[in-house]
Amino acid sequence: MSNFGDIPWIADHTKLYKTDPEKAHMWDSSVAGGPGVLPTLLLTTTGRKSGEPRDSPLIYGADGDKYIIIASKGGWPTHPLWYLNLEANPECEVQVASKHVKAKARVAKGEERARYWKQLAEIYPPYDQYQEQAKDREIPVVVIEPRN
Repeated sequence: MSNFGDIPWIADHTKLYKTDPEKAHMWDSSVAGGPGVLPTLLLTTTGRKSGEPRDSPLIYGADGDKYIIIASKGGWPTHPLWYLNLEANPECEVQVASKHVKAKARVAKGEERARYWKQLAEIYPPYDQYQEQAKDREIPVVVIEPRN
């Protein structure tokens, strides 16, 4: 499958976020084999090739007004498309429940990355396994900072 939106449960979660954002925010990941209810946001990036908006529902953590997401792609050896879009254009939008925020993304490095990785792995423990599966690819930890 070439696009996140091609995966049925991801397409369903995206649709739910657009129709019932409060329900989509605390998402029951068991439909995708996950551990149960997890906090999710809807990230909108600009397609690096198409220039079109691209939505991705993602597990997140928070640090003050910043949102933290992990570009795991389930441990695949390549980065997810949403991450490649952010590399090309870090300007994005985030929806957390009913709250919409314009933001800018950056990649956490060093101690900050380690701290955020630990925080997100507590929310979703499979991230540690995904890093092992990804082999030589260091999975990026992305910080989404709202624009004032």
